[in-house]
Amino acid sequence: PILFYGIEALAASGIREIGIVVGDTKREIMDAVGDGARFGVRVTYIEQEAPLGLAHAVLVSEPYLGADPFVMYLGDNLIRETLAPLVQRFGEEKPNAQILLAHVPNPQQFGVAELAGGKVVRLVEKPSRPPSDLALVGVYMFDRTVFEAVKAITPSARGELEITDAIQRLIDTGRTVRPHVIQGWWKDTGKLEDLLEANRIILDTLEPRVEGEVEASEIHGKVSVEAGAKIVRSVVRGPAIIGKGASIENAYIGPFTA
Repeated sequence: PILFYGIEALAASGIREIGIVVGDTKREIMDAVGDGARFGVRVTYIEQEAPLGLAHAVLVSEPYLGADPFVMYLGDNLIRETLAPLVQRFGEEKPNAQILLAHVPNPQQFGVAELAGGKVVRLVEKPSRPPSDLALVGVYMFDRTVFEAVKAITPSARGELEITDAIQRLIDTGRTVRPHVIQGWWKDTGKLEDLLEANRIILDTLEPRVEGEVEASEIHGKVSVEAGAKIVRSVVRGPAIIGKGASIENAYIGPFTA
């Protein structure tokens, strides 16, 4: 699941306490993630009664977060960037917020940041005339002033409390919002085509390994056969993942399959 990559990235940055905001899919997420022990973290589930926006998700998390600075990581994002140096920098320099940005060819489809003097000075949501090509990536770092900002904004035209409005409120009230432009790839998997592209990217980084059973079969390229999987009289061309417990017989599995 895409969510696992986010949890693993947070754990690798040294974070050990993670709150996951859940809604209608609460049970499925809890069944998949559990208490977080498998990732080396402790997970707390925070209920959001309705999808009222990302800033609303921050608001309902206030009792859990208290006065601590925190990282907000959108669960449907994949980012090829090590977070540890960014978390450390945020803790040392103590801006009110630090947001991740990426150069994109189509900024009209994203929230876009305008920078000046090493700071974020304006955010524009899906502008027809973008002030830059820097799109907001789904990772943010905040101190407690973000709660004041969220409480000061009003719902957008679609009835949600927007995180871009909350960040703009921080800027407008003299708070410091620092940018970080990522160098690796980034994928927002909210659309089917982006999810498929993310699957291709992940599989392309696959390290081949065979832990399952392979009988009278051909394995070509980057293929991971997990323990408990069985391949009989078949051909598998990577990159591909044959998951735990899968049984493949008399079949052909092509590239970019999981």
